[in-house]
Amino acid sequence: MSEEKRKKGEETPFLVMQGIYKDFPGVRALDDVDFSVKLGEVMALVGENGAGKSTLMKILTGVYTKDAGEIFIEGEDAHIVDAASSLGQGISMIYQELNLIPTTNIAENIFLGRELKGRFFVDKKEMHRQAKEIIKMVGLDLDTNILVQDLSAVQRQLLEISKALSVNARLIIMDEPTSSLTETETELLLGIINELKKKNVAIIYITHRMKEIFEIADRVAVMRDGKMVTTLDAATTDTAEVVRHMVGRNIDTLFDKEEAPITDVVLEVEGVSTKGFLKDVSFKVRRGEILGFAGLVGAGRSEVMRAIFGIDKRESGVIKMNGEEITINNTVDALNNHIGFLPEDRKLQALILDMTVRENITLACLQSLSKYSFLDKKREKELSDEYIKRMRVRTPSMEQLIKNLSGGNQQKVAISKWLATNSQVLILDEPTRGIDVGSKKEIHSLMSNLAKQGVAIIMISSELPEILGMSDRIVVMHEGRVKGELMREDATQENIMEMAIS
Repeated sequence: MSEEKRKKGEETPFLVMQGIYKDFPGVRALDDVDFSVKLGEVMALVGENGAGKSTLMKILTGVYTKDAGEIFIEGEDAHIVDAASSLGQGISMIYQELNLIPTTNIAENIFLGRELKGRFFVDKKEMHRQAKEIIKMVGLDLDTNILVQDLSAVQRQLLEISKALSVNARLIIMDEPTSSLTETETELLLGIINELKKKNVAIIYITHRMKEIFEIADRVAVMRDGKMVTTLDAATTDTAEVVRHMVGRNIDTLFDKEEAPITDVVLEVEGVSTKGFLKDVSFKVRRGEILGFAGLVGAGRSEVMRAIFGIDKRESGVIKMNGEEITINNTVDALNNHIGFLPEDRKLQALILDMTVRENITLACLQSLSKYSFLDKKREKELSDEYIKRMRVRTPSMEQLIKNLSGGNQQKVAISKWLATNSQVLILDEPTRGIDVGSKKEIHSLMSNLAKQGVAIIMISSELPEILGMSDRIVVMHEGRVKGELMREDATQENIMEMAIS
């Protein structure tokens, strides 16, 4: 090791976070986390969905306040209580969803909220002069009058970096910066990051793309279940070791899946594509089967289900039910073909919180409960009562407002809504997210019982133990494509994760 490198390794890190804790109701999001990054270093921050990466960065950028722990900038106690105090410490974050205004020009975006003032008015000439100098720092040679909406994806990313440099950021956090870039654009961005390293800017690089980690990072910090598991030297580790630390936990007895007879194919999807994202997605699901969909955030799992259910428009592809091709142009078509879809956000998309349990259960089948446009109240109550008992919904009355139920019982009502329509295929997007362990166990038991009754279940989950514990077969997606399929007995956390990040 050279003397220069030795000295750099021994210098005080620019950022040190020690013993960081953060609790949300019923959940410890961060548990005694230590983290540091040096000037002129790229620190990759990795972990499964829900590992705590975003929460840690939100504390660093002042979005959340820590419950305990200390943050130091260049050895001094940093009082980060909001976004302004974080920015004042030289910290800037570039989010996956870029914070740019498409209808304004380059200079206006760089100086948004801190426009340069002349004697009486905004000094546009000076703004454009300075903006030109700033964007040159990231390799952009453009007219600063160009509107953001006319820039390419990589030019927008570089403009975000320019904004950070314009406020003298010494630490830039990048959240999945290449998610919308081509391979050529990615290489260009990574080249600019290398130039920033030479200028002694510290970079925290959040990504699931292992190739980029080993191309750009000096160290790799791995989080799991709210803890910092390890920090590795990128030069001496490999993908297998990083993945092993990301998923290194055992599946416990939470998943007591009961076996169900799996028979004929009920739903078949062939070559489904959507504009700009899904690419030739194909899969089958059988009666009595729980088909798990695994992948990282943004892999396209929910988008596939939205396309099947008629929420999003398909550019191509065929959908078959029981061997016959069907037409699904909207959600009514899906409903008429006995497909049910429980979306990820039950409170916003699956339930009407100010309506009763009864009204929510029967919401999707009012037509079948009506005669001559009049609702048969007796039949509605009987159906509601049937599903409250069948699903073991804990509620004092079917007239209870759904918003007063626990998360687990809300989820049972949301599932009941689709079962009441005689769904043969039930799509469950993150069915146990945000509910307690006991309720999770009940939902898992319910899924097993539905499978035994011949319902075909498609389950999207970001929790690998849940995928492994409940699925008969697992489809793994990556960037809008199906990367592979695994039988239950062949699947491990490691081989799923390797497919998901390939």
